[in-house]
Amino acid sequence: MKNIDEEVRKFWNRVAADWEIQVGDDGDSNRILNSDPVLWEFLGNLNGLVVLDAGCGTGYLSRKLAAKGAVVTGIDLSEKMIEIARTNAKTTQKIDFLVDSCSKLEKVTSNYFDVVVANYVLMDVPDLQGTMNAFNRVLKDNGKAVLVFSHPCFPQGRATEMEDSIEVSYTWSFSYFEQKQCVDPPWGHFNSEFIWFHRSLSDYWKAFKSSGFEIIDFEEPRIAEERVHLAENERKLRKSKTRPYSVVFKLQKIRNL
Repeated sequence: MKNIDEEVRKFWNRVAADWEIQVGDDGDSNRILNSDPVLWEFLGNLNGLVVLDAGCGTGYLSRKLAAKGAVVTGIDLSEKMIEIARTNAKTTQKIDFLVDSCSKLEKVTSNYFDVVVANYVLMDVPDLQGTMNAFNRVLKDNGKAVLVFSHPCFPQGRATEMEDSIEVSYTWSFSYFEQKQCVDPPWGHFNSEFIWFHRSLSDYWKAFKSSGFEIIDFEEPRIAEERVHLAENERKLRKSKTRPYSVVFKLQKIRNL
């Protein structure tokens, strides 16, 4: 696992500058069109709450959380990501940014946070169970975790769509039920292959339960009517209406491990 962690760390260091271009100050189009409304609905009122942005990347969400009144700590495995996050936050809110692994959270105090947020992170961590155990440890009793991650049933990097149609095919070169480290080719403006980790939806569900969480809400985001005007073009709008890009879970800590 140590070698995999190092491989992942080097990967995210390598793409950190490009990732900052991808998400900027407001997140990419998938977040803006589809998952952000669910994320904020599940988070609710954050004023005065102590929040961990786990896998914060270059810190755009950390800054938004702080703007809503949260006391924020952002952690990421990538030193380059944290360097950019600290630079971006200098002229805005006071946020603590730390280099740390989601599966260990060695620099984070136990029973400290009201909320843990992991926004498109869990499919990128090599150790899902360790990550969920760490989230449980750092949350206060009855603390909440809001988890957004790419839909494991419909990997968009393996989708083939018919032109001007809602028809789409997903290609599997291995069993859906197999836990597997995957590598996808570069996309968009990226020049590096992407490392991610496939698990079935039931694998996620079982990891949440076994780490001491109760599942209190779940959603598969799709574009809301009030965000239709934000779609760049008809193709993007069609895809946001018809494709399940992600899942969002809201969990509550019900017991310590």
